[in-house]
Amino acid sequence: MAFSLDNHWVWDFWVADPGDSFHLFYLHAPKSLGDPELRHRNARIGHATSTDLIEWTDHGEVLAPGPAGSFDATATWTGSVVRGDDGLWRMFYTGAVFPSATGMANVESIGVATSTDLHTWTKQEFVLRADEAHYEKLGDSAWPEEAWRDPWVFQDQRDGSWHMLITARAKGSGVAGGGVIGYAQSTDLERWTVRPPLSPPSAVFPHLEVLQVVDVGGKSVVVFCGARTADENRTSDAPAEGVWAVEAPGFPAAVRVDDARLIAPAPYYAGRIVHDRSGAPVLLAFIGSPGSDTLLGIADPIPMAGVWP
Repeated sequence: MAFSLDNHWVWDFWVADPGDSFHLFYLHAPKSLGDPELRHRNARIGHATSTDLIEWTDHGEVLAPGPAGSFDATATWTGSVVRGDDGLWRMFYTGAVFPSATGMANVESIGVATSTDLHTWTKQEFVLRADEAHYEKLGDSAWPEEAWRDPWVFQDQRDGSWHMLITARAKGSGVAGGGVIGYAQSTDLERWTVRPPLSPPSAVFPHLEVLQVVDVGGKSVVVFCGARTADENRTSDAPAEGVWAVEAPGFPAAVRVDDARLIAPAPYYAGRIVHDRSGAPVLLAFIGSPGSDTLLGIADPIPMAGVWP
């Protein structure tokens, strides 16, 4: 196991690479809560570093929920880290608010914190919310959340523009499907415009979690995790939950996520592709799918040569 904590559950994560070491940002919650499902209401963002993606030094918590009334008043969830053209590091992350102390319903929004060294982070006055013109809001269906989370931010090297992929649901969806690649665009990382989804509503994925777009072998690949609710083309005993990938030529452009292939079945989840120091792409994922009562931490890197294409 590459990274775990004795007294905390560790699950979703993302990696920043300034060149000298890898910086891991991860969600964690105390095991003293008893029930692993309570971790979502108590998530904080931690930080660790490594030179090889295997041996990690933990630096503890770097971001916690905000005060009552803020967009991240209940918990801080998954995000991504990029360095802007100004040299400043930005962590775009999910803020969650649970209106009820016991219910599952929650509203998710996206905020940002900045850092000069990847160790100390300061929240900024910025909140990006789902646009009801294109995306489902809480109460539009029986789905128990306003899905607008897991921002993955990257720069288009062709024109310098910035793009954000977001876990979201299409307006008017049912609970068996409706997952889409939510999308926002910016020229400067400061001002963002929410755009229509980059994928048609999925027929088999209710949501596409921890999205990432990454170059693998010279081709753009979209990675996400989730569970298929139906698939007439698979056998009944075939795995249908875990980490998925689909080629995305010309990205950002429309992607058919229902064509994705399972590259790491459960209990692997929340996979991220990272290029190691040799330049080879490897897959990191945590062990313990969402329905599991055993969250073991982040697994050792898996060479992509063995799972893709």
